[in-house]
Amino acid sequence: MGKRDNRVAYMNPIAMARWRGPTQSVGPTIQDYLNRPRPTWEEVKKQLENKKTGSKALAEFEEKMNENWKKELEKSREKLLSGNESSSKKREKKRKKKKKSCRSSSSSSSSDSSSSSSDSEDEEKKQGKRRKKKKNRSYKSSQSSTYESESESKESVKKKKKSKDETEKEKDIRSLSKKRKKSYPEDKPLSSESSSESDYEEDVQAKKKRRCEEREQAKEKVKKKKKKQHKKRSKKKKKKSGSSHKSR
Repeated sequence: MGKRDNRVAYMNPIAMARWRGPTQSVGPTIQDYLNRPRPTWEEVKKQLENKKTGSKALAEFEEKMNENWKKELEKSREKLLSGNESSSKKREKKRKKKKKSCRSSSSSSSSDSSSSSSDSEDEEKKQGKRRKKKKNRSYKSSQSSTYESESESKESVKKKKKSKDETEKEKDIRSLSKKRKKSYPEDKPLSSESSSESDYEEDVQAKKKRRCEEREQAKEKVKKKKKKQHKKRSKKKKKKSGSSHKSR
C-alpha cells in the first residue's frame, strides 16, 4: 500500500482575478467624490454672514425672556423694600418704648445709682491697691529666691574648697606620720612633738644634701668619661694620620 497524494495545485491569484473579470462596485467611487457639487465663493460668504448675524427667531425669544425677568425682578424688589420698611418701623417703636421705660426707671433710681457709683469706685481703688501689693510681693519673692540661690551656690563652692583643703592637710599629716615611723624605730620613744618635728626637718635637709652631692658626683663621673673618650679618639686620629704620611 502506497501513500496518498495530498499535493494541491498552486493557483495564481492575479491570474484568477483577470479570469473572473471586473467586479461590480458597491457605493460611490472616487470619481463621484471628486465630481460632487460644490458651493461657489459668493454662497460661502452669505453663509458666514448669516452665522454672524444669527437667526431672528432666537433674538426675539431672548428679548421676551429678558422682559419677563425684568418684571419679576421689579416685583421681588418691591416686596423686599416693603418688608424692610415694616421691620424698620417695628424696631423704631421698640426703641421708643425702651427709652420711655428707661426714663421712668432712671428718675427713681438716680439716688441709688449715685451711691452705687461711689461704691464701685471704692471697690476699683481697693482692687488696684491689691494688685499692686501682689506685684510687689511677687517681685520681692523673685529677688529673694535669686539671692538665696546665689548665696547657696557661693556656700557650696566654699564648702568644696574647704573639703579639698582638709583632705590635702590630712594627706600631708599621714605622709609625715609614715615618714616618722620609718625614720624612728618603735623602741625609742619621743619626748615631745616639737622635738620630733625638728628631728624630721633635719633629716629632710640631710637627705636633700646627700641627693645634691650624689648628683654632682654623677655629673663629674660623666664628664671624666667623656674626656677619656675624647683623648682616645684624638690618639687614634693621630695614629691614622702618621701611618698615612709614612705610606706616602
